Amino acid sequence: MDQKYIIPAATLALGAAFAAAPAFAPEFIGYAAGQLPVAIARHAVQPAGYAFAIWGVIYTWLFASAVFGLLRRADSLAWAATRPALMGAAALGTVWLFIAANAPLAATGVIVVMAALCLTAFLRADTEIDRWILSAPLAIFAGWLSAASLVSVGIMLGGYGLMGHQAAAVLMVALLVVGAIYVQSRQKYMPVYGATVTWAIIAVAVVNWGVEPMVAQIAAAAAFIMAVATALLRIRAGMKSKPA
Repeated sequence: MDQKYIIPAATLALGAAFAAAPAFAPEFIGYAAGQLPVAIARHAVQPAGYAFAIWGVIYTWLFASAVFGLLRRADSLAWAATRPALMGAAALGTVWLFIAANAPLAATGVIVVMAALCLTAFLRADTEIDRWILSAPLAIFAGWLSAASLVSVGIMLGGYGLMGHQAAAVLMVALLVVGAIYVQSRQKYMPVYGATVTWAIIAVAVVNWGVEPMVAQIAAAAAFIMAVATALLRIRAGMKSKPA
């Protein structure tokens, strides 16, 4: 194999393993009450189940990106800048699926590092070159992991009695919005990131509506702030579309 194809091929292989892992890993639908010291039937920070359907889009888009990157952009410097961190995130994502159901603390540590790596890849992505097949799939992956990592941390805070699960939900939503707006401000031309974070926060509002009113209302306000900030940052960057 030509040396220039080694890293792109490894990126594709790890992406394929990550996408295929759910078919082989134990099913994970959340932590059972008995797995954590404080038994909580449903943590307020956990989004509504429908929101997790976004994984299908993430897997498909990342796989398409990796295939394109191998076949058409093997020697592109713009693509090369994102590959090491993306490979690390995909490898950890595969591991996470196999430990999530039985090792909550370890799984939380893994998903936090995974999110950091994915954010690194996204922030390194050029939003001018191949934006809908390079930076966009990284944006949706990073957006969802930004939310998922803080959801996991919030569950640990409530599950280990460090704070009430409602307070943990409010804190994590607030941290998510502040952090995500900062990340979006670094990549103004790729609003897919902010849209994905908004999707996740709306799902927190939806699942808490009528059950945890305070959490639902704060999450709804946070989703609105995230959506407006994403739109304003994009407008400020200029309405003229950047070249594909």
